[in-house]
Amino acid sequence: MNTIDFSPYKGLIFDMDGTLIDTMPAHLAAWHATAERFNFPFNQNWLHSLGGMPSFRIVTEVNRQHGLSLDPKTVSRYKMDTFSEMEHHGEIISCTGNVLNEYLGSKKIAVGTGSQKDTALRLLAKAGLLRKLDALVTASDVENHKPSPDTFLIAAEQIGLTAEQCVVFEDTELGRQAAHAAGMDCIMVENGKLVLYPL
Repeated sequence: MNTIDFSPYKGLIFDMDGTLIDTMPAHLAAWHATAERFNFPFNQNWLHSLGGMPSFRIVTEVNRQHGLSLDPKTVSRYKMDTFSEMEHHGEIISCTGNVLNEYLGSKKIAVGTGSQKDTALRLLAKAGLLRKLDALVTASDVENHKPSPDTFLIAAEQIGLTAEQCVVFEDTELGRQAAHAAGMDCIMVENGKLVLYPL
């Protein structure tokens, strides 16, 4: 049972991976295969904490963390190809999917994701969510990715609302930081439940 009051908000902005679609297990499996291929340590919890960051940026973090000099383009391309070749990318997460469907038509709905545009379009279409969106902002559309606020600010702009009129749905600390930096309340997906973190 959801007890969050959505009446103050005219716009709902959802992160995609791990928030709207349960893609994180598939992403982590792809990172595991990539770590084996390029011989860097695989730390599942650490990689999960970087959810919302584009793959090439994650490779830069891997380099920094482990003193490596992997080519971010080559490694991230391998990871993204591995991910897209997987048959199953995850189901819609019910707690956020239910909110989206409940307010479809009465509030503006956007997705602000750290995934590249082609991946996001494919996953959202496959899940039957793409046609329900008023706007989609991906890693391909912004220069400064989460925890910078740009993804969510552009999403608000595209649906014609101010930051104060929007609430963000997220599943990582990076995402929450981005939402708050954008001047928006944030609702976190925590163990299948929604928890409000106001500004």
